[in-house]
Amino acid sequence: MKPLIGMHHVTAMTSSAEKIYEFFTYVLGLRLVKKTINQDDIQAYHLFFADDQGSAGTDMTFFDFPGNQKAVKGTNEIAKTGLRVKDDQSIFYWKKRFERLKVKHEEIKEIFKRKVIFFEDFDGQEYYLISDENIKGVKPGIPWKLGPIPNEYAIIGLGPIYFRVNDLNRMEDVLTKYLTFEKLDEDHNLSIYQTGEGGNGGSVIVEVTENGSQGYQGYGGVHHVAFGVKDKDDIDDWIKHLNHIGARHSGFVDRFYFKSLYTRLYPNILFEFATEGPGFIDDEEPYETLGELLALPPKFRGMRKDIEKLVRHIDTKRSDKTFKKEYEDEHK
Repeated sequence: MKPLIGMHHVTAMTSSAEKIYEFFTYVLGLRLVKKTINQDDIQAYHLFFADDQGSAGTDMTFFDFPGNQKAVKGTNEIAKTGLRVKDDQSIFYWKKRFERLKVKHEEIKEIFKRKVIFFEDFDGQEYYLISDENIKGVKPGIPWKLGPIPNEYAIIGLGPIYFRVNDLNRMEDVLTKYLTFEKLDEDHNLSIYQTGEGGNGGSVIVEVTENGSQGYQGYGGVHHVAFGVKDKDDIDDWIKHLNHIGARHSGFVDRFYFKSLYTRLYPNILFEFATEGPGFIDDEEPYETLGELLALPPKFRGMRKDIEKLVRHIDTKRSDKTFKKEYEDEHK
């Protein structure tokens, strides 16, 4: 198999599409590049936050399922989402920002010789920022040019996803034998693996909690993780590969913004393979107004009136607003 490119996107669940829009836009400074629906449950929003241009490998997405229960954190789950910043100085910037905005966070620490800071949103969803300083690998995205975060400190893509498991050998087999990762290092109960060009955008971290209770999905938790492939031919190759190893899978799925394939190679963890394109700048929305209207893939456009009755209106218009770049030293 061709090596997986690295991170493509992470999809999580939120208790409030409105609150997660506010958090990602005004606190984290990521750009909403698509406001659409869950294609398997059209009464639920699917929001895509990414870099300036919605580049693959930079987007975190959220489902807003009506009546969803809160996630129960535990083991055998996708536990934390990594977000990349350019350098160590950026980590110090974000610590000050979290303190000022009263975002729950930990102290700055170091894992695998990379500075990180762990934090949570209003649902208890777990994230961490990780520094790219002295780390080479998958190229970063482009800071949201018109967002509130100074470009030099902005989030520039997805970092390593954190898997929390109780069977390291089984997860290591999945990563190294089936998913083209190689083990780089370990530190106490953490192990890091990389694929493709590696670096923070091409790595995953596995945390072992042998005696932990089983985690359960819900809002405040991650739904699935997607790794990047180039095009549909690669999806077809992965289908053949999964068939060869006897793994159950979804078969080819056309999500319009990218092509996909889903499988569960480790209990309770959903993996997706997703193509780099076509992307989010399409026939419905130009670059300037990405994420402002309720966007629908072509197969749903004839149902627009019905769908608009199912999902409440959320104001995500930003093209008429000007964000001042927020330097934390100015808030002393």
